Amino acid sequence: MDGATESDDDQGTAGAVQDGDARDLAGAVRAIEGILIAAMEPVEASLLSQLLEIPVSTVEELCERLARAYVDAGHGFQLAKVAGGYRLQSDPGVAGYVERFVLDSQQSRISPAALETLSIIAYKQPISRAQVASIRGVDPDAVIRTLQARGYVAEVGRDDGPGQAIMYGTTSTFLERMGLMSLADLPPISEFVPGADVVEAIDRGLRSGGDAAAPPGA
Repeated sequence: MDGATESDDDQGTAGAVQDGDARDLAGAVRAIEGILIAAMEPVEASLLSQLLEIPVSTVEELCERLARAYVDAGHGFQLAKVAGGYRLQSDPGVAGYVERFVLDSQQSRISPAALETLSIIAYKQPISRAQVASIRGVDPDAVIRTLQARGYVAEVGRDDGPGQAIMYGTTSTFLERMGLMSLADLPPISEFVPGADVVEAIDRGLRSGGDAAAPPGA
């Protein structure tokens, strides 16, 4: 009888521990959702790990579960991993409505010249103003300043050659807007200047915050 009692006690203790673990994970899931809703930019797993005081691997597993749960439930939003972190964003299936909302909100669009310049920088970075000019055939100074002001382009270094020209590259904001994890996810193109389809896809991505379809070939 004593042995049976001890066994029952052990099972009860194990069950209580498991229930406690389940409650802790449920709390972590709620915390992740709350943080991502409040965040303005993708949140890295390492930061979520520090905030929640749980292993990075656990954060990643919980985020993967959440992502699947949102898809399975048919929500109009999803949990995506972009630009090295996690964020909540609208589902691609409602991209048309989101785009209409953005346009109705009178968000200013990027000019075709700016889109072409941004495409060149994205694919050829790091690249100088002079190199962009040689590809486009026009002075890109004003356009590059516009792209910098919007946070899509930044100075990434200096050329080793004479004059040490400033070199430009895209930012994490560009990746976030395009819904890409890294520059390696950009579709390959054979030549510059980019074709109209690539420029149009980048335009859609920037205007819809990464919810539009990826550029052709992605």
